[in-house]
Amino acid sequence: MLTQEPYATYLRTGLIMLLGMALGFAVTLVTLGSGYGFNPLEIGPWVAWPDIGGPDVDPYARAVISRSGEAPLAKEQGLVFVARVDSEGAPLDGACEYRVTDPTPPTRYWTLDLAEPNGGVIDNPGGRRGYTSVDVLRREGGAFDISLSRQPQPGNWLSPGEARRFIVVLRLYDVNLDVAARPDAAAFPKIIKGQCA
Repeated sequence: MLTQEPYATYLRTGLIMLLGMALGFAVTLVTLGSGYGFNPLEIGPWVAWPDIGGPDVDPYARAVISRSGEAPLAKEQGLVFVARVDSEGAPLDGACEYRVTDPTPPTRYWTLDLAEPNGGVIDNPGGRRGYTSVDVLRREGGAFDISLSRQPQPGNWLSPGEARRFIVVLRLYDVNLDVAARPDAAAFPKIIKGQCA
């Protein structure tokens, strides 16, 4: 006849296995929600993952890409930089005004747009989703400013709509950056915070 002790051992073992699986799933979900894995390239407020479009992509980044369904750029095609904070390190807030000022690294073509923190399209009253190096209005000498605010602004203006949080996405196409040497932050646009409502 079996005693109660083996059943208790099996029960404890089963509970420990279930707890381990739940913990593993939780850590995986947190990891997949916090970026594209390892080795981000951080330049001021801008963050990129140069390896996600190549053969050396890590398993976590591969899982994030598979889950989102996006098609990342290869390093030779360009780099995508995302800013979730301003140049002082404070999170971007839809109730505040910001100014994105040049320069941009030497590149054949760039785009700059706003998105929801998960990468979704922001519904905004201006109907403008972003600017490119071709259609941005420039001052004499080629410099530019892009205003980010809910209220219309003269010149280059993007609205975060009613979103409380947003990100700024900078895509550089055919750019020659030595990512191993950590490019200088002075070569990237600044995100300068203004007034808040």
